[in-house]
Amino acid sequence: MLLIIGLLIGLILGLTGAGGSVFAVPLLLLLGGMSMADATGISLGAVAVTTIYASLRNTFSRNTPSVLWKPGLILAFSGALTAPAGQWLGMHISELWLVSSFCLLAAIIALRMWVSAQKNPASAIVVRAGNFADTPSPDHLCNLNPTGQFELRPRCVSGLLIGGLVVGVLSGLLGVGGGFLIVPLLLALSAVTMAQAVSTSLLIIALISSSGFISHLLLSETQHWQWLILAAAGGVIGMIFGQAVSHKVANVLLQKIFAVSLLIVATITLARQL
Repeated sequence: MLLIIGLLIGLILGLTGAGGSVFAVPLLLLLGGMSMADATGISLGAVAVTTIYASLRNTFSRNTPSVLWKPGLILAFSGALTAPAGQWLGMHISELWLVSSFCLLAAIIALRMWVSAQKNPASAIVVRAGNFADTPSPDHLCNLNPTGQFELRPRCVSGLLIGGLVVGVLSGLLGVGGGFLIVPLLLALSAVTMAQAVSTSLLIIALISSSGFISHLLLSETQHWQWLILAAAGGVIGMIFGQAVSHKVANVLLQKIFAVSLLIVATITLARQL
């Protein structure tokens, strides 16, 4: 069962570039029979392994957009600093509150995915990198120069740091990789393409999830390596398949199906907890 859950995590990550861990936690709770603490830890570990693989694959591939290293590392390291704090905080909050908070977050993400598919259908398809000649804009905190490089001015760095800190806490607390926040954050801060935001988000998710999983190992009394190995192996296999077919199936309908599925899973999880 854990292998199947891992396959689903990797498949969703491969198809969307984000959102795999949002499905992982409720599936581990419902189908894996885990506690919230174990589910968040295993989710972070599986997502970390899967996104590390995806990041390495993208780095050596000529057909994927380049990773935005400077903003990506700022977001990743600031998030990695606060992910352990989220894990610690989760140990001091009742499981009912944690599950309820997670389900509320999942519902918000599902609603955002649906609205995005309705209002901006093009965002449902991973767009390839375009021309950066005219991308600098005063409407963004982070402007780009004509070659597409970030201009890391104080307000840009501040925005990236604050975003990373918030994503890190949520990742550690709820066991999510944070891609659902990272991609729109990068798009809101700058004029990068969707493809670049998704590619960069994998690197950020990998580092933040790794930090959260390591803190889980240090804080948890039980360490289920067999669970992690099965979930991570399934995640990598799912990622390989998802990335292979993403350019063929990524569309508005797929995004709406993910949104509805996430809402259903979150509702069932909350109902069982109550």
